[in-house]
Amino acid sequence: MARNEELPVPTYSTLEPVYGDGSPLEEAQLRFDKLKSKFIEVFGHPPDVYARSPGRVNLIGEHIDYEGYSVLPMAIRQDTIVAIRKRDAGESEKLIRIANVSDKYPMCIYPADPNQDIDLKNHKWGHYFICGYKGYHEYAKSKGLDVGVPVGLDVIVHGTVPTGSGLSSSAAFVCSSTIAIMAAFDVSFPKKELAQLTCECERHIGTQSGGMDQAISVMAQSGFAELIDFNPIHATDVQLPAGGLFVIAHSLAESLKAVTAATNYNNRVVECRLAAIVLGIKLGMKPQEAISKVKTLSDVEGLCVTYASSHGSSDPVSAVKELLKEEPYTAEDIEKIIEENLQSIFANSQTSLDVLKASKHFKLFQRASHVYSEAKRVFAFKDTVSSQLSEEDMLKKLGDLMNESHYSCSVLYECSCPELEELVKICRNNGAFGARLTGAGWGGCTVSLVKENIVPQFILNLKEQFYQSRIDKQLINKNELGLYIFASKPSSGAAIFKFV
Repeated sequence: MARNEELPVPTYSTLEPVYGDGSPLEEAQLRFDKLKSKFIEVFGHPPDVYARSPGRVNLIGEHIDYEGYSVLPMAIRQDTIVAIRKRDAGESEKLIRIANVSDKYPMCIYPADPNQDIDLKNHKWGHYFICGYKGYHEYAKSKGLDVGVPVGLDVIVHGTVPTGSGLSSSAAFVCSSTIAIMAAFDVSFPKKELAQLTCECERHIGTQSGGMDQAISVMAQSGFAELIDFNPIHATDVQLPAGGLFVIAHSLAESLKAVTAATNYNNRVVECRLAAIVLGIKLGMKPQEAISKVKTLSDVEGLCVTYASSHGSSDPVSAVKELLKEEPYTAEDIEKIIEENLQSIFANSQTSLDVLKASKHFKLFQRASHVYSEAKRVFAFKDTVSSQLSEEDMLKKLGDLMNESHYSCSVLYECSCPELEELVKICRNNGAFGARLTGAGWGGCTVSLVKENIVPQFILNLKEQFYQSRIDKQLINKNELGLYIFASKPSSGAAIFKFV
């Protein structure tokens, strides 16, 4: 039997296989009906096909996917649906028209040109669809597929993943867009190729994404979290303990990943690369060799472990403690060690050059310490889930790992914010085994592991202790609280719908 990742994205003619039954199914049916009638209203035709991709919550393993390390997310029920119709080659205007069910998002119109550049200085919501459009054409061409002459596309989007929440609304949008485009062109790739392709697609928007978000959105299996390995991409089902539920709560601080990339997200990617090169040199590599060969901290982990073992330890963090200084490095400090100008190392990456322009100093010790310790926690989490511990002890151990992860993200990686810190504290005070920021950070959501039987009370307490004051200040509407705090079991991954 083919493994899940070797299979194509499934195509269904009904909603049940994805949305189950009862009220979730009724809700989904209403969404699809609304999407179809909006499509006819805007474009005068029904769509040919629909694609959906879910958001995700990362349970543990933050900011390490782009360093080549495994992560452990699960898909959530919130998703993005893209309805699409391919226009006939004879239709005059070769345009891509992208509308949204929500009036908050104005229609975006682009030329039907796979070679167009995305204007990153002028950020538009429709850019995420164009990421998928460009990526699909690049990939199809690399596979030797004849994509024919460009034709116009009519598109309508509806998403329920809150934006800027750290739950991967952008990946859900890019994945569903790419899959919808493929379905419209009647092309199919295995899930693992799609996971890789959609990760590269999202880089067109200017964030140096590591691939976790796209991999879980495409490859998730209902009922399981997934241990996702990279190079090559591979997903292993992880059965979570029955007595616990994950509660996701939005801090209401929006995480603007693409907008703040130069000072936040991409800044950390650059700091990790520099930390890896400096470690490589300190551990015996020639500067030029380290610059050309070392791309991520995983590339020098073996050297760090060898060094640590000669000092009575097997932990790469002990090499970091010995070889990197805790004080921030200036660009000059680093250039002295690596005997090279920083600009020339990152000459091929405009997003990295933007980081160098915006940064006065680089915290190499802190970033490397976080990455190596977080990578170990991912496997400790997976081992705990498959251990013989009692349910109570297992939940407690998983919670401890989540708490350690949050501390590392907050103190060593500095990707938290005051609202997240407040929310994490409230979650722990109300009985969570563990609570941590999830996603890129700098805003967005927390995820808490909570005993299933106290979840309703837990959510009620958070409403009173965190959200009520924000409702009073009219930051959010009381009726929309369900968008900001909810419990989730692992949901299923991407799907295509063709209704007869």
